[in-house]
Amino acid sequence: MANDNEDIRARIRTIPDFPKPGIMFRDITTLLLDAEGLRLTIERMAAAVDGKVDLVAGIEARGFLFGAALAVELGTGLLLIRKDGKLPGATIAEDYALEYGTDRIAIHADACAPGARVLLVDDLIATGGTARAAVRLLRKAGAEVTQAAFVVDLPELGGADALRGDGIAVSALVAFDGH
Repeated sequence: MANDNEDIRARIRTIPDFPKPGIMFRDITTLLLDAEGLRLTIERMAAAVDGKVDLVAGIEARGFLFGAALAVELGTGLLLIRKDGKLPGATIAEDYALEYGTDRIAIHADACAPGARVLLVDDLIATGGTARAAVRLLRKAGAEVTQAAFVVDLPELGGADALRGDGIAVSALVAFDGH
């Protein structure tokens, strides 16, 4: 699917050497500023969904933007996956590794019913650490997570392949070489 979306790719700005030398930052803010590009992005992400889903789960923070729009398009609710400590009430959490150390994401303990079919959404898949932790967290809550949708894939970093190894069907509208 990535080769069919040159119009989406053209709306994503690349900023070299951000946040550090050697990194090619894929900036989706230019896509978000373009009403037609944003509409096309949501329509195409929704078209890639296989079957019915009960909830869309968006990963903080940019996953909330695409997740909310997809939830509206698919007629579902939106489940927020947040950094630990940001949600009121009872939560369940999952740790994941960063380059130096660990981080933790959380959802409300009552965010989804056991067996709920959940689509995981974020703007970009790189190494897959956060997305894989989100899948573990959702499954811990009893959700059935079998697919994930992204605007951008950085295939050289291996995140989409790692998710596929976890039994997740991955769709991304565009792929970019490099970091």
